[in-house]
Amino acid sequence: MPGFVMSSIGGMDKAILSKYLSLEQEKVQCMYVWIDGTGEYLRAKTKTVSIEPKDPKELPIWNFDGSSTYQAEGSNSDVYLYPVALYKDPFRGGKNKLVLCDTYKYNKKPTDTNNRHSCAEAMEKAKDAHPWFGIEQEYTLLDIDGHPLGWPKNGFPGPQGPYYCGVGADKVNGRDIVECHYRACLFAGIEISGTNAEVMPAQWEYQIGPCEGISMGDELWASRFMLHRTAEDFGVVASLDPKPMEGDWNGAGAHCNFSTAEMRAEGGLKYVHGNIVQ
Repeated sequence: MPGFVMSSIGGMDKAILSKYLSLEQEKVQCMYVWIDGTGEYLRAKTKTVSIEPKDPKELPIWNFDGSSTYQAEGSNSDVYLYPVALYKDPFRGGKNKLVLCDTYKYNKKPTDTNNRHSCAEAMEKAKDAHPWFGIEQEYTLLDIDGHPLGWPKNGFPGPQGPYYCGVGADKVNGRDIVECHYRACLFAGIEISGTNAEVMPAQWEYQIGPCEGISMGDELWASRFMLHRTAEDFGVVASLDPKPMEGDWNGAGAHCNFSTAEMRAEGGLKYVHGNIVQ
């Protein structure tokens, strides 16, 4: 079957949307967000609740059709959403929330892509070590046709060199999206610690952390959702593809920084070296 390109509606008049988003609202919209069966992409749907939740445990377990997200067979398709983390919604504003969720099968066992379940168990066992994580998330902005944002359609930009941490219209592409995503994360309460243009034009990076334990994964995935959702407003695709362009162009990754309490304490370098040897 030949591939196809969806048309972008990112250019629709946002002033019309803002008129409706500014309406008075008594109840609360909670957007449940989860990782689908690919283990890479995110899905979301919204539930109305009567009272603003302060903790994810205050929200009900919900369900969805897992046969449409690569997470269940059509004959037994119910998959359940367990709220695990709560953030302010930067897209709807007000009391509305983004709700990161774990996914469970009909038999209450974790789905195949619910790696958070085993990670949370590991982090509970390691909690006395106070593990800190910092993730450097790289990504590439693409036009809706899959071509890097701002690249010539029938050619390539100049060689890599001037783009890393670059400034100027001839050095960077898509800064508005980066700034909007940054502010969205700050509003939501995400521990975003910085951002910069990367080596390949249209490639960017932001940093999450330091975060302790399981919150690292929660904050990273929530920030990824906000990245995709922000880019959507611009009619642009944010790709985490590790090698979106063949040839002498940098790839994109998610570098991980890690430490424990003893590594961070005075004289902790010996523990760093000891763990490297192990």
